[in-house]
Amino acid sequence: MMQFDPQPPGAVNSTDTETAGTELLVRTTDHGVAVVTLNRPQDANALSVSMQTALSQAFRELAVDPSVRCIVITGGERVFSAGGDIRGMVDCQPVDILRRHTERLWEPIQRCPKPIIAAVCGFAYGGGAELAMHCDIILAGESASFAQPEIRIGIMPGIGGTQRLVRAVGKFNAMRMLLSGRPISAQEASVMGLVSQVFPDDRVVPEALQLASHIASMPTLATLQIKEVVLAGMDASLDTGLMLERKASQLLFATHDQKEGMQSFIDKRKPRFNGQ
Repeated sequence: MMQFDPQPPGAVNSTDTETAGTELLVRTTDHGVAVVTLNRPQDANALSVSMQTALSQAFRELAVDPSVRCIVITGGERVFSAGGDIRGMVDCQPVDILRRHTERLWEPIQRCPKPIIAAVCGFAYGGGAELAMHCDIILAGESASFAQPEIRIGIMPGIGGTQRLVRAVGKFNAMRMLLSGRPISAQEASVMGLVSQVFPDDRVVPEALQLASHIASMPTLATLQIKEVVLAGMDASLDTGLMLERKASQLLFATHDQKEGMQSFIDKRKPRFNGQ
């Protein structure tokens, strides 16, 4: 299924290794960053079952690849994803949808221990918005817009849109988006807390790569622990979250990078982290 492909959007330099699938491009750079590019431009990167399967497989592999320390997912400078593949669902019966078990396909993204940055330009609608919300940081272009328009075709979000959106923007903003189906702009999404930063469209992927490279240069075990504790603590009580934070913080004092980081600070030199 995988084949070599020339330089996709978001390339960093010519020494990067590249793999590609028909609907998904996966590029691993020499800076510890993987770039996952949705590649159905003729269909506005609609999330077909085959593309979801490719995403699932890609994230399974990236999660255990020791050379990858941060992941960027993008659809390029024109569109992120317009959502689910309606043509593939229009004649489905409830059991057909049940048998797809899309929750299993999305679990590798949800469970990925490594930081994921969404670089969003153009539409991020329906499943596209839900894919972005699976990420840890969302950088948006000025053209980006976000929507959960499922209600307009008689259904509702089914990949976490009702749950992740309310956690990101609160009940009242989430209800407005979910019940109206209307899109919001990148600037409005930023004000609501759905988007981390907004950039000109042609700067979104470069900014995402720069941020990903910076995160990848940080102590790997600290990065993994921070993500794990933040996500685990979101739905826990404050006391439980604080306990998880304390335990993870204590554990990091057993790492080489903690010793190196503190000693380099004292020595006033650049740290040499090795991920241990």
